Amino acid sequence: MSRRKAEPSADPMPDRIEPCLAVLASEPPRGLQWVHEIKWDGYRVAVHVEPSRVRILTRRGYDWTHRFPAIAHAAESLQRTTAILDGEAVVLDKNGRPDFGLLQQALGGVGGTATAGAAVLYAFDLLYYDGRDLRSLPQKERRRMLESILRGVTSAILLSEEVDVSGAELLRVACEHGLEGIVSKHTEKPYRSGSRSGDWLKITCSQRDSFLIVGFEPSEALPSAIARLLLAARRGGELVYVGSVGTGFSDKEAFALRKVLNEIATDKPAVALKRKGVIFTEAVLVAEVQYRAWTHEGKLRHPSFKGLRAKADEADVYEVDADG
Repeated sequence: MSRRKAEPSADPMPDRIEPCLAVLASEPPRGLQWVHEIKWDGYRVAVHVEPSRVRILTRRGYDWTHRFPAIAHAAESLQRTTAILDGEAVVLDKNGRPDFGLLQQALGGVGGTATAGAAVLYAFDLLYYDGRDLRSLPQKERRRMLESILRGVTSAILLSEEVDVSGAELLRVACEHGLEGIVSKHTEKPYRSGSRSGDWLKITCSQRDSFLIVGFEPSEALPSAIARLLLAARRGGELVYVGSVGTGFSDKEAFALRKVLNEIATDKPAVALKRKGVIFTEAVLVAEVQYRAWTHEGKLRHPSFKGLRAKADEADVYEVDADG
């Protein structure tokens, strides 16, 4: 009697996947093995689609499904099967450009817990589909499948387009239009969770990183507001002061920041800094800061505040050279 061939078992759906991380590069790579797309300015999320539910998870694994209702609703159209989408949740300005500040406002501002109904997802990778873990496949195969399944999805889930030009040309256009930069990906490489292998590269128009807030200068013009934030980076196992930022936030944000920072004020500075008139805080809040360059003294040149990073986003705090 002939024996029936067993059906291949499905891969169990991961409860959470560490994202693949891009390495900062000074210029776009060249060669046909690289593809290029816009770098979106928002929160990295993974959208888990199952027949009975949809989950939207932050980098740190927090469930923010309720905070991105339009994305969750759009993902329901994929519930004929199972899938995990990797992408960026963003809010677009009136010109169609992603704006991190608008996203922060939609989420309720400093310390907010609001719902960002205007947020959309730019999906750029497919990690799991129809009972199969796709991470071992080359990028170009995952991309082909992602394009196929998103054809029937509308509104709040959009495909992050690969643009058929050189990386240098796309970067030039991105910078001209006020975008953050581009991401370049090697088409033959698998998805490496939690890795900065160099398979993905990010090239930015201006430098932008995350720094810990270690204190603030109170405003003299606006009582109960801040004038400047004191910032620190990591160096080995310690924190080092890298300057202050006093632009980029509105009066309303200055009041809200003061209220939050007052609650974590401390007499024990997290950095070696002596300055009169400042209030030091515990180093637990992360600020997203855009800046032009570094000074010879290791301080940020022309910094501008872009918003607070939520703990759920697990932003990487900038690390300076231990020899610097």
